[in-house]
Amino acid sequence: MSDVPLLEVQDLVKHYRLPRERLLAPAPLVRAVQGLGFTLQAGRSLGVVGESGSGKSTLARLVMALEPPTSGQVRLDGQELNALSPAALRAAREKLQMVFQDPYGSLDPRRTILHTVSEPLRVLHGATAAEQRERAGEALDAVGLRATDLGKYPHEFSGGQRQRIAIARALITRPKLIVADEPVSALDVSVQAQVLNLMQDLQDKFGLALLFISHDLAVVDMVCDEVIVLYQGRIVEHGAPDTLFQRAAHPYTRALMQAVPRLQPGAARARRGVALAAASGSAPAEGCAFAPRCPFAAERCRAERPRLRALAAQPSGVHAAACHVAETVAALPSGEA
Repeated sequence: MSDVPLLEVQDLVKHYRLPRERLLAPAPLVRAVQGLGFTLQAGRSLGVVGESGSGKSTLARLVMALEPPTSGQVRLDGQELNALSPAALRAAREKLQMVFQDPYGSLDPRRTILHTVSEPLRVLHGATAAEQRERAGEALDAVGLRATDLGKYPHEFSGGQRQRIAIARALITRPKLIVADEPVSALDVSVQAQVLNLMQDLQDKFGLALLFISHDLAVVDMVCDEVIVLYQGRIVEHGAPDTLFQRAAHPYTRALMQAVPRLQPGAARARRGVALAAASGSAPAEGCAFAPRCPFAAERCRAERPRLRALAAQPSGVHAAACHVAETVAALPSGEA
């Protein structure tokens, strides 16, 4: 495997201007992504986790070059995507495809499966009708469906089958990278397992790199080689799943793990109440954004923003956290925050 990363994200920033609340008031600024940086090797999978509003879906759109960043770079195979001409960007898109969250909304109900799955071939390659049908049949076969399904419409399939069709559409250009934005969250648990197993099988078969965005830690633990944890648009922890979920070094990562439902309703309600009360504070302008919710926060945390730094070496590889007291937190038993 080459040492050159397939995907490289460097100092990525994305800000949005909201409508003015009053005529002469300044337009509010939303800092959705704030200086993200990471790499992804070919054939590997990177999970992105965090609560709603942490910047996960914005990151997906930026990686896919669906919208330009405010600053920073996204490089795929050494090419800076946002520096390419429209024609060159269209040619580069065959290397990266996306699987969306909602299998009911991501497929056009008025188009046949053949039209939907083969659309990237028409747009990117101008393939003939015979080539489209052949490649679409191969893609459906790869995801466990039949070529005879090409003439059907989305309403004739279950949710899990629709997501398989969406994956087939992503595979048809034979991409190097697939960005999966919450690809199983809209599915039943039993169907989730089928789709996740399928994605892992396809990754092994075709050597795909996978950027897997989810709020479900168990799913990320199952699928991904590495994980980054986002909070308010910043990476607060990065490491292998067994490291993060057994020896988390950032209080926010531990809070995410404690938010996972367990068969203890009373305890779950108590934890949820504490978390909501802590979340009501405002983040300091210069310090750690998580300080108002953090049980370990000290004066330094409110005055100085922690940088993402490497911690003690782990057998599973890199482990980094943006926390002034990361070593103290990592030493706690996994059930404590």
